[in-house]
Amino acid sequence: MNADAPAIFLGLTAIDIATLLAAIATLAAMVAIWAATTVRDPMRGRVKALQERREQLKAGIIASRRRTKLTRSTQRTDWMRAVLKRLSVLQDEQMRAAQHKLAQAGIRSKDAAVAVIFGRLMLPIIIGGGVVLAIYVFGWLSSWSDIKRAGVAAAALILSYKAPDLYVQNMVTKRSAAIRKGLPDALDLLVICAEAGLTVDAAFSRVARELGGAYPELGDEFALTAIELGFLTNRRAAFENLAWRTDLESIRGVVTTMIQTEKYGTPLASALRVLSAEFRAQRMMAAEEKAARLPAIMTVPLIMFILPTLFVVILGPAACSIADNFVTKG
Repeated sequence: MNADAPAIFLGLTAIDIATLLAAIATLAAMVAIWAATTVRDPMRGRVKALQERREQLKAGIIASRRRTKLTRSTQRTDWMRAVLKRLSVLQDEQMRAAQHKLAQAGIRSKDAAVAVIFGRLMLPIIIGGGVVLAIYVFGWLSSWSDIKRAGVAAAALILSYKAPDLYVQNMVTKRSAAIRKGLPDALDLLVICAEAGLTVDAAFSRVARELGGAYPELGDEFALTAIELGFLTNRRAAFENLAWRTDLESIRGVVTTMIQTEKYGTPLASALRVLSAEFRAQRMMAAEEKAARLPAIMTVPLIMFILPTLFVVILGPAACSIADNFVTKG
């Protein structure tokens, strides 16, 4: 092997890797500039979705979560649905599960469920199949062993199949965390509204308007619940829809409390006050738990980045003095 030959990693030289990293950095800078110069109003889409839901309820077009029909679809969604039906992979149970997850992620478009299922079908073919062709046909990673190459191909197939679900689940997790963070404040405002004599739907609407700026996800859910309380004949269904659209046990507890107060006429303010104190205590305990984990988390960065720099700063002058003395005596 020639000692002057450039080092090669995954078929790329050092110059190729540096060029690729520079291109990625340039692209990231362009995306950051674009994101900073094209700031959109986060409430515009939510207000539009709520207005569409209000118009649907006025017209009597109430979507049931047990039987889902994809209506008002775009041409692209119709094509995706036709492909899935032709391959016999579009099942009602699968569609309901996808719509449930999308609703928890804040996506209420019924066409998005078709896109998720279509992505599960096509991404393994496009991405996974491309990696398999690159490895076994075009000789990519030829220096690796057969087991490693098979592992890369299997990982590409599995990750490409799970990519839509992972993306949606990430959105659900972030949205649930945002709703959980603002729930105690929302319950305090509900208590104040109930003690002031407002009705339940008016209280939900008021809380959504007050908390829409600080907690837009929670304000969105409360505003939609207020709309459904005003238009649905069965008020229990409006509360159940709130629990169905969120992935939180605390919201289910609030929904159960609201249903019981509607059914038995129990005092709403006292029940919500107890729930608010409980959720606030849970939030405080979660913050204390994160603070307790912080020293263990900071140990690795401290050892890897801070201590070596500290040793260089402290021992560097002494090492330079010792080296100068050796040179002088020599």
